[in-house]
Amino acid sequence: MRKYFVFVILSLFVSNSYAIDFSGVVNDVKIKCLGISDELVDLKKMAGINTVITGVGTATATGATVVGIVKTSVDKDLRSILESVDNIDNSTVNPSGVEILDVYDGYITQYDNIETAQTELYDKSKTLGNWRTGLLGVGAATNVAGAVVAANNKVSEDLQTHINDCVQSVTVLQDAVGQARIDGIDVSGANKIISECGKWKNTDLSIINNRAKGAMISSVVGATTGVVGTITSAVSNSDKVRQEDADKEKKLNTASNILAGGTAVASGTATVFNATQISAVKKIAKIAEDCEGVLR
Repeated sequence: MRKYFVFVILSLFVSNSYAIDFSGVVNDVKIKCLGISDELVDLKKMAGINTVITGVGTATATGATVVGIVKTSVDKDLRSILESVDNIDNSTVNPSGVEILDVYDGYITQYDNIETAQTELYDKSKTLGNWRTGLLGVGAATNVAGAVVAANNKVSEDLQTHINDCVQSVTVLQDAVGQARIDGIDVSGANKIISECGKWKNTDLSIINNRAKGAMISSVVGATTGVVGTITSAVSNSDKVRQEDADKEKKLNTASNILAGGTAVASGTATVFNATQISAVKKIAKIAEDCEGVLR
């Protein structure tokens, strides 16, 4: 009888000790898995901010492209005037500008004289060139900012370690559930934890970093074309080039428009990467929220 009593006491002690250990395993999961969602908030926020930044870059670079195309049309009319003036005898310059109107093909409806037409078109071309340069400058600046943000908006080593620790603690809990069930411990709560927090094991976090890398590369390309485009546009619109080398001006204008278009495309690509990064972070954040929901 005495031996039976001792056996029962020892059994209860062992069972109670295991219950305490099982509770500790569950608490360890709480310690290791809670707080991940908070760390993901910054990733989502910065991806959103960068989407706005690169969106502005796309808009300004697109604007520069459109302005450049309009400028090309104005420059074409201006060259037509200059060529017409060269072909008209100075003593018989047509004050009504009939020849000039024919050259414009409806673009210009009324000018007092050829000089006025030249001046107004020259000034308009100059203004459009300045706009293109300014818009390209903004596009380049936003792409630089976008590249910096994207380069830093990745899953950090600390966050990766946090998630790895969570996965490991859930694995330990999963191993402990079988014995706990045999010992009569209620494991329903533990099973919910395993079900939700166990999803971390098969979660691919590299998608977040890949989107950030894509956005960074695209922004670097946009920044490069934007800076070169800004310089090219400024040079092509300088009075020295405009007045001394028409062929060089035309080539530089064409290059500026191409670079503006390239900047717009690169900025747009970066914007897409940022938007998809937000989507990826949201999906992963849902796992964190569901996991932490069963832990609280």
